[in-house]
Amino acid sequence: MTLSGHTLALEEEARISARRIFSLIANELQQVEIEFERQARSNVQVIGYLGEYLRASGGKRVRPALTILSNYAVGGDGARYNSIRMATVMEFLHTATLVHDDIIDHADTRRNRPTVNALYGNETAVLMGDWLYMSAFETSLAERSLAILDILTQVTRKMTEGELLQLTLLGKAEITEAQYLDVLERKTAFLFSACCEIGGILGNAGETEQAALRDYGLNLGTAFQLIDDLLDFTSSDDVLGKAVGADLLGGKVTLPLIYLMSAEPEMTELVRDVLLSGEYRGTTKKTLSDAISRTGALARARQVAHRYAENAQSALDCLPGSSYADSLLAIPTYVLDRDR
Repeated sequence: MTLSGHTLALEEEARISARRIFSLIANELQQVEIEFERQARSNVQVIGYLGEYLRASGGKRVRPALTILSNYAVGGDGARYNSIRMATVMEFLHTATLVHDDIIDHADTRRNRPTVNALYGNETAVLMGDWLYMSAFETSLAERSLAILDILTQVTRKMTEGELLQLTLLGKAEITEAQYLDVLERKTAFLFSACCEIGGILGNAGETEQAALRDYGLNLGTAFQLIDDLLDFTSSDDVLGKAVGADLLGGKVTLPLIYLMSAEPEMTELVRDVLLSGEYRGTTKKTLSDAISRTGALARARQVAHRYAENAQSALDCLPGSSYADSLLAIPTYVLDRDR
């Protein structure tokens, strides 16, 4: 088989794995959609309209899926209303971060649709993001669980810290791998971890299982964002659903660029120029992408993602065998091979 044929085979396998994973809990995810619509209702017309617009914008619903699968994997009932309700809360939190991220990044599109800030301005988008956060916490109070509230409070703080840390690093070329991973974990991975741990708590997981799900989610979320950052160089606008190369133009240095500048220090000035100007003047996107591939920076970053994915799978060794545990084990492979 040719290299291109092998790549296509892997992509098809990833799509099949995704269908298999999500079809197992298709009914529950449909209930999440219904619950999202219910929780987003408001007698304030603009909130109701924007809530439905965000719900209809779709997304992979990975975070609710992790909450439900984790519940089932420890012997719980992921179809119970409290599980569906909390899975929806996790999607609300994720959606709120996206709304705020789009404002900070001056993003015009997401998932091939205009962002809220592009349609209605930053003021409306900020307030809508805040409303989603507060609604998520209000709904979670119905669970009457201090453990769950503690996790939600911690993860919200971590995500905010990650956003603030990233702002302090904008436009800086000299970012270390440790700094990059710290921001990544706070902004993305801790929410994955919270989804899995809360799913376990709802399924009455023991301390060992709860810790295993927490570690699984943290490693999975890190691998997920690493691949997301790689796709910013390797995907296309149509496939990704937003402009590729936006991270660098927005002043952000990701792992492939860190490795590129380590391999070829002379590239640092070119990267810095794009970071500060927000446009390609002394170089092109293709030149940088080719350099990332030529130096092995892309492959090296992908290896890091693979390591985190493997750590995620290893974390689940203590879970009893089931189709739900198998699905959790399959998700890291799906994450590594996804194209959007």
